[in-house]
Amino acid sequence: MKQKQKKAVIISLGSIELKVILNETSTAAKLIKALPFYSNANRWGDEIYFSVPMDADIENGVEEVESGTVAFWPPGNALCIFFGRTPVSDGEKPRAASPVTVVGSIADKNVLKKLKEIKNGEKVYCRPVN
Repeated sequence: MKQKQKKAVIISLGSIELKVILNETSTAAKLIKALPFYSNANRWGDEIYFSVPMDADIENGVEEVESGTVAFWPPGNALCIFFGRTPVSDGEKPRAASPVTVVGSIADKNVLKKLKEIKNGEKVYCRPVN
């Protein structure tokens, strides 16, 4: 029996390309429908976030996540990439400013350390995987 192919998107940040494996949430489905789009990166500790052209309510909201998690933050209509401590982290794990909807995770965790190079205002391009 053929296994169902996981949906994925590519997020380009400066010279870094991230493949994000999406989960089965309705928020992830909305993200796919919004592709492709450009945005600008913002940093908040070891989190990069950027606005996305979609709206979604919180879905199974969480605040503490694992490094490599990609989530949607409804108050800012933003996609967040967590790769380390944020200003509100209690320990080593990333913590969102308020509840987020997890939509997926970075396929290659080795690229996470490179995200420290991303600065505010860098161009972001999100597109489907070909």
